[in-house]
Amino acid sequence: MGTRVRRLFARGSWRETLRIGSLLRQETVGGGLLLVGAAVALVWANSPWAESYVAVRDLRLGPDLLHLDLSIGSWAADGLLAIFFFVVGLELKQEFVAGDLRNPRVAALPVAAAIGGMAVPALIFVAVNARAGDALAGWAIPTATDIAFALAVLAVINTHLPAALRTFLLTLAVVDDLLAIVIIAVFYTRELELAYLGAALLPLILFGLLVQRRIAAWWILVPLAVATWVLVHASGVHATVAGVLLAITVPVLRRGSGDDQQPSLAHRFEHVLRPVSTGFAVPVFALFAAGVTIGGIEGLAVSLTDSVTLGIVLGLVVGKTIGIAGAAFLVARFTRAELDSDLRWIDIVGLAMLAGIGFTVSLLIGDLAYGPASVRDQHVKIGVLVGSVLAAAIAAVMLKLRNRVYRRILEAEEQDRDRDGMPDVFEDQPEPEQ
Repeated sequence: MGTRVRRLFARGSWRETLRIGSLLRQETVGGGLLLVGAAVALVWANSPWAESYVAVRDLRLGPDLLHLDLSIGSWAADGLLAIFFFVVGLELKQEFVAGDLRNPRVAALPVAAAIGGMAVPALIFVAVNARAGDALAGWAIPTATDIAFALAVLAVINTHLPAALRTFLLTLAVVDDLLAIVIIAVFYTRELELAYLGAALLPLILFGLLVQRRIAAWWILVPLAVATWVLVHASGVHATVAGVLLAITVPVLRRGSGDDQQPSLAHRFEHVLRPVSTGFAVPVFALFAAGVTIGGIEGLAVSLTDSVTLGIVLGLVVGKTIGIAGAAFLVARFTRAELDSDLRWIDIVGLAMLAGIGFTVSLLIGDLAYGPASVRDQHVKIGVLVGSVLAAAIAAVMLKLRNRVYRRILEAEEQDRDRDGMPDVFEDQPEPEQ
């Protein structure tokens, strides 16, 4: 008997397809709100009331104790995005512990693509800014993918991506976000207060012990989570790291068996917090992070000649495409796997181009690299906006050209002739290997 050929971007399990589909619908709505927040910020910052935008964004609130006298913009970046990264952490753990990615062979593709999609944009940014000295601090800006923004684009162009590509896009973005938080923790921590960092372990461990015992009382867990966030923030490590650390402690496996299975605690937390993250935290962050005074066509032209802006645009549009598609090709080459028969490499290139939409985390890293309201920070915002719009436009054209094929695949994935609730194409499909 011949050896079974491994297929890249093959259809996953029905259970995973259902879960991913539900998450993507929520992220699509969040993406629309994100676009609204960014649009309001741009209009406000370039209107006759631009000074009021700056005044609100820079208004400081909070006590001096533990460095909590932050501007509203900083509260959005440090506080609200901690919720976003908590949800990301839950999703990542779900994928690798209970999802299809628990199989290392399945996980290899999105992990390799995420690494390639971060490494190549960073190298391009460094190459463009090699002679710019302090500009190199922003090397990580074009490495992030904004899944909500990308899904909003898919909704606008009304493309019918098949399940395998939708799953890949989400898992790629989740791994991408985890790598981004590692970069923030390692490379953008300037002054480390070990005493505060050590103190943060106490509420973190208590939080972990309680959730492992399935204790979900909000009046206990929320204060512990806030204490962890405050102490991590005071330590000098970016406070969003606390969100991921807390999420990693939450159990993702269900209790019970058969029909008596109860939703995991991670699922319950995600069900409550994902709407808060996508519907409030990220759009509000966009409102206070995307506001940049462009200065008309002349101002835009000046910004686009800056090496930082150019490095970001090239990193997002060119680097992401080469990094992700190139990594997928190398995985196929060295594992002797073949692309799924329904797809072509142009589909992977289009998806990689779509992943060049970097917004939320890119703006956050730009703020950390150059400081808020600095000249370079203004160029970062323009670079992220221009690069993301270009990547979205090119990806929209490429994916739309293949939409007829995607529609045919999607129709096949939805046919359920025996009406048992599971589409026919998933009937005889084995669960991914452990």
